Amino acid sequence: MSDCLFCKMVAGEITPSIVFENDEFLAFNDIQPQAPIHILIIPKRHITTLNDADDALLLGKLTQTVAQLAKTLGVAETGYRTVINCNAQGGQAVYHLHIHLLAGRQMLWPAG
Repeated sequence: MSDCLFCKMVAGEITPSIVFENDEFLAFNDIQPQAPIHILIIPKRHITTLNDADDALLLGKLTQTVAQLAKTLGVAETGYRTVINCNAQGGQAVYHLHIHLLAGRQMLWPAG
């Protein structure tokens, strides 16, 4: 999608602060972090929202990638939060499926 911010990152038109990349996924630091560690993990293939995700294998690999990143960052054992926002009332700002990985401090419920 030509107007999608995250697709522009995948295409190399915009360079994020990359934490991880492979053939299927890109992970980078959030520009407005809500925790000491705040990484966005996206599929390189454009999927607009979680409602549009029809590839169970890709979704499984995406969540495995998040868990592996948490291990690599040393937060898997102490704990981390994952968030997927879906559509406007769910807080989605960029319409390209992504998972937030937040860690490095105590996460309160509700989010805060």
